[in-house]
Amino acid sequence: MPRGLVALAVGGFGIGLTEFLIAGLLPQVAASFAVSEAAAGRLISGYALSVAVGAIALTAATARLPRKHVLVGLVVLFVLGNLLSAIAPSYPVMLLGRIVAALCHGSFFGIGSLVARSLVAPERKSRAVAVMFAGLTVANVLGVPFGALVGERWGWRAAFWAVTVVGLLALAGIVAFVPRRAGQTPPTEPAAPTGLRAQLGAFRSAQVWLTLAATALGYGGMFGAFSYIAYTFTEVGGFSSADVAWLLMVYGVGLVVGNLVGGRAADQDRDRALVLALAGLTVTLAVFGLLATSATASVVLAFLMGVFGFAGVPGMITRVTDYAHGAALAASANVSASNIGNALGAWAGGLAITAGLGYTAPLYVGAGIVLTSVLVMTVAAHRARPTGRQARESAVRR
Repeated sequence: MPRGLVALAVGGFGIGLTEFLIAGLLPQVAASFAVSEAAAGRLISGYALSVAVGAIALTAATARLPRKHVLVGLVVLFVLGNLLSAIAPSYPVMLLGRIVAALCHGSFFGIGSLVARSLVAPERKSRAVAVMFAGLTVANVLGVPFGALVGERWGWRAAFWAVTVVGLLALAGIVAFVPRRAGQTPPTEPAAPTGLRAQLGAFRSAQVWLTLAATALGYGGMFGAFSYIAYTFTEVGGFSSADVAWLLMVYGVGLVVGNLVGGRAADQDRDRALVLALAGLTVTLAVFGLLATSATASVVLAFLMGVFGFAGVPGMITRVTDYAHGAALAASANVSASNIGNALGAWAGGLAITAGLGYTAPLYVGAGIVLTSVLVMTVAAHRARPTGRQARESAVRR
């Protein structure tokens, strides 16, 4: 495994920790700054909004710069944001630190995916992206318990100091091990668009839009169910509130497994792997709704929800960048699409609960949203198939 790829995974791990650990620290942060729980919650929602904005804005602003330099700058921004959070003397400064750290999130994974795939042979590009995202999935497993543990023993500021150190390690690794020309188009292939107008031109492809739509709907359905999964566990499954932490870790382990398996499957037959992953997630959510009263079934289905929920991520990113001819803006737009889907899915799940449909309703709503993603991805895969004439010409060339 290229050492530069490991450095990218460390960066993904640090960014994932920043995103997830705050959930376990909110009570301490709220008490420290004497703010309400709702105000403390804006440290999460503000981060998510900044991810969606930063993914597009920073990628567009740095389109003409060497990708290694951009990654270094993004990680520096990440380190500064977490350092600001660690030393924040007031709530507004803390919120600013969260926003600064979040700005790099989408661009790092968008541009980093292009760099990751350039470090390996073309037939391993989805697996390379999966390795980079492995840091994020591991952080999903460890983020909340890590934040809660460190915060309880040494205070919430220590958690952000720890993430700052992880960021510095990632920065050193990227500087030392990522090749200077990493992420640039090989001389044998058409040059990737760099200028803003050229990158926007990549969005003329219907396949780019279909992939973004499938990403938003797939993420939206899963997150719509996941946002209220604690209530499903406790109010329907009969678990105690203390059980929720380890149940979420089961889900997180599923994310790690799904990411790695999905990356390998996408390198074999990408569109088929994506359709199967989304179909598997649809079935899992629907069955979860039916069997949520069973403790054993809930554990198994939480794991499968993680597996199928993240199995499509590596393939979606390589797919959108392939059809966008390597445009970094398209890769970052895929990250933004997932965050938009997260927000819409959580909103739809909340509406179902408010309507009095119960705490299994978000699972059924999520299944319906993901089913729409299956249909979109099926259309995209069908349109991507070569016609009979194209297939014959390709066979003649071979």
